[in-house]
Amino acid sequence: MSEWVNGRLRRWIDCRDRGLQYGDGLFETMRVRGHRVRFLDYHLERLFEGCRRLKLDAPEERLLRREITTRAAERAEAVLKLIVTRGIGARGYRPSGEERPTRVLSLHRLPPSAAAALRGPVRIRLCHTRLGSTPALAGLKTLNRLESVLARAEWHDARIWEGLMRDEEGNVVSGTMSNVFVRRGSTLLTPSLERCGIAGVMRRWVLEQARHLGLEAREGRLNLRELDRAEEVFMTNAVCGVVSVAMVQEGRRRIRPFRTDGAERLRARLERE
Repeated sequence: MSEWVNGRLRRWIDCRDRGLQYGDGLFETMRVRGHRVRFLDYHLERLFEGCRRLKLDAPEERLLRREITTRAAERAEAVLKLIVTRGIGARGYRPSGEERPTRVLSLHRLPPSAAAALRGPVRIRLCHTRLGSTPALAGLKTLNRLESVLARAEWHDARIWEGLMRDEEGNVVSGTMSNVFVRRGSTLLTPSLERCGIAGVMRRWVLEQARHLGLEAREGRLNLRELDRAEEVFMTNAVCGVVSVAMVQEGRRRIRPFRTDGAERLRARLERE
């Protein structure tokens, strides 16, 4: 792994940085394929929208693109992570307005989850940890990911690829590291993210591509009954792409969506990106 802080090769940041002190920042996890970042424009659009909503001074876009492009060129296949914080600040929650953003880039090997996704449909489970309702942060990929940390700590079974997380009302929102889609007939449903969850880059791409495959994509509430009735379930994230689900495990109960044709067609289109 290699890291660059504000464009310089190093592995430390100031302990006064608000990203460390308060989780005051955002991040993007990007897939490098063929020495370039896939969907870079989508990643940067989400990042800058997050900076706007958090009232955080964003890094200069031309500089950021140049650094990302340079780092991605070093590997044919990799994960490139970008962290942007509000920067170094005085003690206390209130920003002074004088902070300057810190940007951290790190280049990583592909994780085991990416390899597992390529081997075929995966098994997932329902998590006990719930997502709290925070509309002001809904959709953003902030540095505050403790709910996902707690949920991912719930299982150690290597056969389980991912865990589904629900909101306080019991509706499925997302995975710990992914978004979820269910298909029934020609209708493709993904949970609404008005109150919590992350608006994934791959989620956005699937919603845009659905009509080209004859699918009617919509966002709404996804409860366990809808999950039971699904003909197909798949997960998405920027690193692993589109991942078919073979089984959803809820304690001893198992929901088995067998079809994978919708995800297969999406993966075929994704290979051309």
